[in-house]
Amino acid sequence: MKMHLCAVGRRMPQWVQAGYEEYTKRLAPQWSLQLTEINPPTRNKNSPLEKLKKQEGEKILAHIPDHHSMIALDEHGKPWDTQQLAQNLEAWQGEPISFIIGGPDGLCQEVLQKASHIWSLSPLTLPHPLVRIVLAEQLYRAKSILAGHPYHRQ
Repeated sequence: MKMHLCAVGRRMPQWVQAGYEEYTKRLAPQWSLQLTEINPPTRNKNSPLEKLKKQEGEKILAHIPDHHSMIALDEHGKPWDTQQLAQNLEAWQGEPISFIIGGPDGLCQEVLQKASHIWSLSPLTLPHPLVRIVLAEQLYRAKSILAGHPYHRQ
């Protein structure tokens, strides 16, 4: 299964890169998660929030292939537990998927409307760099469930 992660933000700290890479390595060889980082727009204290989100959204949508199902990660989305994620991934086998992580102000309406699903990782507000690691780990955990591997315990 080939998956794509489109995330706003660049130059992540080393601990983010290391954590993300650890779990993407574990996904291989059957699954892959390709990362596309989007430069956030330049902001200052007078920047209009909606304009910034719209600019981010336009960049995100430009990087998502037309035939991909989009899964937007948003705090107001539907919560899935790990078993539900595994079931969804099993149903999507062979279907190209893009996961979307917005900037610090969230995703614009255009991206949310185009998304096939809106998923909330947690009711907590998570820092966007950490979301990359949590997503990669949960994808590995779901893969483990589907493979019958003992990594996930109920």
